[in-house]
Parts: sequence; structure tokens; C-alpha cells
Amino acid sequence: MLASTMPLPGTDDPINVAQTIGFGVIAVVMVVSALRVVTTKNVVHAAMWLVLVLAGAAAQYVLLAAEFVAVTQVMVYIGAVVVLFLFGVMLTRARLGSDAELTRKNWYGAAFVGLILVGLLGFSLVDTFQDAKLPEDRQVSLAPDLPADATDAEVEAALEEPNVGSNTAAISDSLFTQYLVPLEVVAVLLTAALVGAIVIARRD
Repeated sequence: MLASTMPLPGTDDPINVAQTIGFGVIAVVMVVSALRVVTTKNVVHAAMWLVLVLAGAAAQYVLLAAEFVAVTQVMVYIGAVVVLFLFGVMLTRARLGSDAELTRKNWYGAAFVGLILVGLLGFSLVDTFQDAKLPEDRQVSLAPDLPADATDAEVEAALEEPNVGSNTAAISDSLFTQYLVPLEVVAVLLTAALVGAIVIARRD
């Protein structure tokens, strides 16, 4: 039977076996679902596969102890964006079933462009964050009063206290201070999309 934690090879840092296995399983489900989104000929089925991808992303947030982000993912993307996508399909009178006229003749070019984008994104992430470390004053901790060299027993005892905080306050502080301008830009963009959808619906 697998232990819940085990040390990393060559170090004393423990890893959570169950969390690692869960991450791998969810990642595989997300990749398969994402492939089905772009390969199925049924628009509604593609939307349902997209729901599975977004649900997997929410599950990954839960594994990272970011419950607030996970709930936001479910409410905003699954509960709103996918529904808006389906409404757009219906309002434009697109065919809901399988479309025999759709072909995959151009998938070579799409795959090539996709690989280039993935490569550029990966290179940018590695080049930007390979030496980056979270500053001490910006660290989000469930037990901020504990010292950095606290033992596992001290951490568990602190987490059992009823007044333990969360990272929700830190996220809200960042959104309305450091990322206020991007937040307002996204709000304007979503408002414009909503107005455009209403205008298209009224014309029909």
C-alpha cells in the first residue's frame, strides 16, 4: 500500500503520493477532453468536452489549495462562458448535430501553428520564471505566524485552529491593487461582448 507521503530522491522534502497521482489522472482527462473539443464534428458535444476540461482545471486548483479560484473557475467558466457559447451557437442558427460538411483537411497547419505557440509559451515561462522566487512579504500562507523552520507537528496543530486564514484575501488585494487595470479592461471587454450579443439577438 502506498504511503501518503514519501521523500524526493536525493532530498528530504516529502511529496504527497495521492496528490501526485490525482494530478496525473486529471491532467490526462483534460488532455483527452481538449483533443475531443477540436476533433468532434458536433458543436454541442464539443461544448460538453470543454466543460470537462474546465472542470479538470478547477480540480487542479483544489489540489493546489486554491479553493476560491476553483469555485470561481466553476461559476464563471462552466456556469457562464459555456452557457454563453451554447447561446451563441443557437442564436446564430448553427447546426447542432454532426455536420458532414466539416473536414479536417487543414489540421496539419493548425497542428503546426499550435506546436509553435506551445513552444513559444513554454520558452517564455521558463525564461521568465526559472530563477524567480516568491518574496517573503508576498507569500500566502495558511499559518502566517509560524516560523519558516516549523516542524510538521507545529504546522498540523496550527492548521487545526479555527482562526486559520486563507489566500482569498491575498487574491482580492492583488486584483484591486496590482491588477486593477487588467481587471477593468476585462470587465469592459465582457460588457462589450454582452451588448454585441444582445444587438445580434434583436436583429434576428
